[in-house]
Amino acid sequence: MAAVDLATHPGHLARRLQQAHHLLWNTMVSEEITSPQYAVLNALVAEPGLDQRTVGERVGLDRSTIAEVVARLVGRGLLGKDRDPRDGRRFLLHPTADGERTHRKLTVRTARMNRVFLAPLDAAERAVFIELVRRVADAAESLRHPDGPDTPDRSDTPDGPDAPRGT
Repeated sequence: MAAVDLATHPGHLARRLQQAHHLLWNTMVSEEITSPQYAVLNALVAEPGLDQRTVGERVGLDRSTIAEVVARLVGRGLLGKDRDPRDGRRFLLHPTADGERTHRKLTVRTARMNRVFLAPLDAAERAVFIELVRRVADAAESLRHPDGPDTPDRSDTPDGPDAPRGT
């Protein structure tokens, strides 16, 4: 069997884009704050007082990843947590003053990085590229949660497919 042309494989191209993004992020934006951490901070600057699950849905992170990202941001003093007065089991998240300053600084750097990242494209191509990537990403997200983002991943729930069955 002959080798395939990986330049026609979307997953291969997505991995290459991710590598380029990671390199640009680390050199132009931050070596300390990751892109997912920035996404969480950005979501909470836009809408302070969200719970962790909702923030994860807003930025497309699964439960274990959002938990780790939030823990790191809280540990760095960029996010604060307050117990939800309506549901004592939940915590509501908000950026701290340091978090807001960090967000402002990273937002400027991110805009500059995005210009470099998309420099091979003209303005019309950039708009088309963003729209197409968004559509593919949204479709991929729906594969993870076919019934919507609020549908739990059955393998993570106590009554999931591997849960012991009682009588």
